[in-house]
Amino acid sequence: MITLDEREDPTQPEILDGALSAFLEFGIRRTSMGEVAKRSKLSPATLYRRFAQKSDIVRAVAIREAHRFIADVDARIDQDASAEEQVVEGFVAFTQGVRRNQLLTRLLVTEPEFTLPLLTTEAGPFLALGRDYLAAITRRLQAEGKLQPYEPEPVAEILARLALSLVLTPDGVIPVDDVDAARTFARTHITPLVRLT
Repeated sequence: MITLDEREDPTQPEILDGALSAFLEFGIRRTSMGEVAKRSKLSPATLYRRFAQKSDIVRAVAIREAHRFIADVDARIDQDASAEEQVVEGFVAFTQGVRRNQLLTRLLVTEPEFTLPLLTTEAGPFLALGRDYLAAITRRLQAEGKLQPYEPEPVAEILARLALSLVLTPDGVIPVDDVDAARTFARTHITPLVRLT
């Protein structure tokens, strides 16, 4: 199981930083384990003890970047605002962040054979991450009296699946390039799902 706990493996941040740097420069296909080891300032043997194969590193980088992405979205939300404004701005921050994500944009176009399995048949960890984050926000807003009481996981999963779909296929009637249109869309179609008080 891949862990993001740096206390368990203090070399992991260096490995993931080195791998990300190489993926951005060369792509996943052309990045060798030797290149990752070199950029991580580790011997290949040490790298292989941490990650048995390149696909494990790809998955670990993807999960770490998903954590970073969610933290960035979260930082753009004013927790003192109304529930409606937090939902709307969270949706806008998500759509804009996806459009600006250099690694994701590159890999979906140039290396779909690596990227698509991670976001489809192997997407369970990413859905869980999104669902847990959205459910936690819902519980916070409920505790503040800004949302009606209900079990948040089903709605959080719907929203996490929508987010994943927008990552995979941004073209459609949901506006992802126009901030004002994204706000209007979220206000009209997303906020009713979260049951504002």
